[in-house]
Amino acid sequence: MSVVNRRHLNQTLVAAVLALAGLSAQAQAQVFRVTAIPDESPTELARKAAPLMRYLETQLGMKVEFTPVSDYAAAVEALVNKKVDLAWFGGFTFVQANTRSGGKMLPLVQREEDTKFRSVFITSDPTIKTLADLKGKDVSFGSQSSTSGHLMPRSFVLQAGINPDKDFRRVAYSGAHDATIAAVAAGKVQAGALNISVWDKFVADKKVDTERVKVFYTTPPYFDYNWTVHADMPAAQREKISKAFLSLSRDDAAGKEILDLQRATRFLPSQPENYKGIEAAAQSAGLL
Repeated sequence: MSVVNRRHLNQTLVAAVLALAGLSAQAQAQVFRVTAIPDESPTELARKAAPLMRYLETQLGMKVEFTPVSDYAAAVEALVNKKVDLAWFGGFTFVQANTRSGGKMLPLVQREEDTKFRSVFITSDPTIKTLADLKGKDVSFGSQSSTSGHLMPRSFVLQAGINPDKDFRRVAYSGAHDATIAAVAAGKVQAGALNISVWDKFVADKKVDTERVKVFYTTPPYFDYNWTVHADMPAAQREKISKAFLSLSRDDAAGKEILDLQRATRFLPSQPENYKGIEAAAQSAGLL
């Protein structure tokens, strides 16, 4: 082979390698990454996410990956720093992310249930019948950044004239709603506060003995969870994501499976103004 032909072949090979590298980088760029606050066990989060990720792939026309995170703060940082494209936040985590990003978070959709969400206080101690009975007791919240497992329960306790840090014998943080149920059931604490949706699921699945562990207080309603994106995301993509969620229907098997796993009747449009009350509660509780 002549020197000229060899040089031409080398140039062709280099061009091919660069083209493949470019295609690979483009393919990587087309991965749409989703995360969620770890308010339940990793296996439960993965189980809930799988069908939704497959559905979003068909709706967005690109690969969709669920990226688990270690804690609530990591979920906030992931979206603020654009390490993920879409995040499942609680109301308080949305407020934290919005504050952290200088108002650059956009809640796209929330479940119908999230427009009137509630928390429950549970106990295995028959002497506890009201919030006032929590004085002098060991009480568990979920994660410190949880809306339904800490912020709003704390807010309603404060409104009842009880200061958890002074009036409870001990304040514990389980890290997740299912862990709070386990702590109360095992007698590690006398009472705990958690998300009503997780409690109802545990009761329906007979994963908790309701003869021993009972709800003694249910909070008033408030806005909670949502699916949030960074405001820098192009409007066309935001609209695609919103449409995908709003199109989910119980009238078809795939839609029903996703909605059931998400514990949703349906998804509705959301807006930042929905979370002003949670922001105010966080400021009043000294958590923001």
